[in-house]
Amino acid sequence: MDLSPRTYRITRADLVRYAGASGDFNPIHWSDRFATKVGLPGVIAHGMFTMALVGRAVTEWAGSPDAVVEYGVRFTRPVVVPDDDEGTEIEVTAVVRDTGEPGLTRLDLTATCHGEKVLAQARAVIRTPA
Repeated sequence: MDLSPRTYRITRADLVRYAGASGDFNPIHWSDRFATKVGLPGVIAHGMFTMALVGRAVTEWAGSPDAVVEYGVRFTRPVVVPDDDEGTEIEVTAVVRDTGEPGLTRLDLTATCHGEKVLAQARAVIRTPA
């Protein structure tokens, strides 16, 4: 069974707010000049911000943040955020799997940006919604 996709927009303003909240002011998250100088295609979203957005989808599907028992990802591709009012989007999908344990459900997660996966081995275990 698949769960309905969730889509989240990411703008440069979001990156500024996340930098302030996290304390991560690395210039790859706000300066195109610096990001391209170090070999990136442009300014990229913080990996943990991307992970948090996917976590938001998990909590929405689970029905509550305290229903999330386990959550983990590996970062595979940066999310490039253009310097415009539109930003970019990530789409999060999940396939429901049986854990073999009563009351628990595993979600195999996919997060994509422009059709390309940005996370690997993304999984969550949630308490099975009633």
